[in-house]
Amino acid sequence: MQSPLSLRQMSIPKGLGYLTIMAPRNFLCMRGNFLFGSRGWMIRFPAKILFKLVSFRLYSVKCGNTDSESSENEELLNNLLKMGVDVDMAKKRQPGVFNRMGTKEQDLKMFLLSKGASKEVIASIISRYPRAITRTPESLSERWDLWRRIMTSDLEIINILERSPESFFRSRNNLNLENNIKFLYSVGLTHKCLCRLLTNAPRTFSNSLDLNKQMIELLQEVCLSLGHNEPRDFVGKIIFKNPFILIQSTKRVKTNIEFLQSTFNLNNEQLLILLCGPGAKILDLSNDYVSRNYTNIKEKLFSLGCTEEEVHRFILSYPDVVFLGEKKFNDKIDCLIEEKISVSQIIENPRILDSSISTLKSRIKELVNAGYNFSTSNITLLSWSQKRYKAKLKKLNTEQNIVLGN
Repeated sequence: MQSPLSLRQMSIPKGLGYLTIMAPRNFLCMRGNFLFGSRGWMIRFPAKILFKLVSFRLYSVKCGNTDSESSENEELLNNLLKMGVDVDMAKKRQPGVFNRMGTKEQDLKMFLLSKGASKEVIASIISRYPRAITRTPESLSERWDLWRRIMTSDLEIINILERSPESFFRSRNNLNLENNIKFLYSVGLTHKCLCRLLTNAPRTFSNSLDLNKQMIELLQEVCLSLGHNEPRDFVGKIIFKNPFILIQSTKRVKTNIEFLQSTFNLNNEQLLILLCGPGAKILDLSNDYVSRNYTNIKEKLFSLGCTEEEVHRFILSYPDVVFLGEKKFNDKIDCLIEEKISVSQIIENPRILDSSISTLKSRIKELVNAGYNFSTSNITLLSWSQKRYKAKLKKLNTEQNIVLGN
């Protein structure tokens, strides 16, 4: 008869904690207040336990009143606080930076000051992207010179850094940046187009060169497949309309192009015009998002008596409507219908959906009080800029006062 399972315990105090080893036959369970950081195997012998470790590392665990910030670079913390950096924000974003030695926060400060940045802007940059203090002055200078091949002044670069510091500091691969600039110029993008890319989608220049080449090649292939013999012109127009397209996957863009052509029954010429115009903006949206929002728009307008032809005309005349989520689109349509705006007016003037519901309600109320008749007048002023709208409203109120003899 087999003897019952027996356990042996052995305690090993080594100043690192308390480790208990329990060994049933040839299997060991370990528990303690520190962890083994690598794999090992153990064999139980009658009188002793022999540890044979492939490699063995101990990781300390905070216990008692151990200072959790003991490994932080105190000199770095003091320097950043003196510079006005929001240290709490920086720690949340990139905590590992604070454990580094040999950071270059003073070099970064002097470099950016020499380019015209204020102390407040420098503090904001480091607060939001603390890894910037790990870049060498040589690397910063080289990268700055490459950006100046596109931007016309240091101030323009400072403005981008203030808005999006990671766009400049995220990568230290200056050779990749230089190759991307050369490539994008070589495929026909203008200086103006590259400025737009760097201002709105700077991550494009951190992409690997191969990724950018894949997207450009896809757009060139689409152009030729649609019977257009000027791919450089086609690529330039799409990227200028949608500077974010180069940071999306080719699969997403290709699927959206196929969706547009099949859903709206577009011939090659119609699709070409759409892609070079307002349709370019939706190419980088999630395929599911585009499909779901299209279905919702169609169902909502069908419920109000619209035909499929009217729905297609509505979307193709203003593809930006696809950006509206289901609830937001439905709520805006319901608001306009409740305010006695007809669905046919909405179909003919889709840009009014750019305005918020509160703006639509307040403007409709103000215009009605000023004697404006929506049933016989244009509703496009619901989407006008505030300055233009106020001028029109003032004019209407003046005319109404004259009529009333006030």
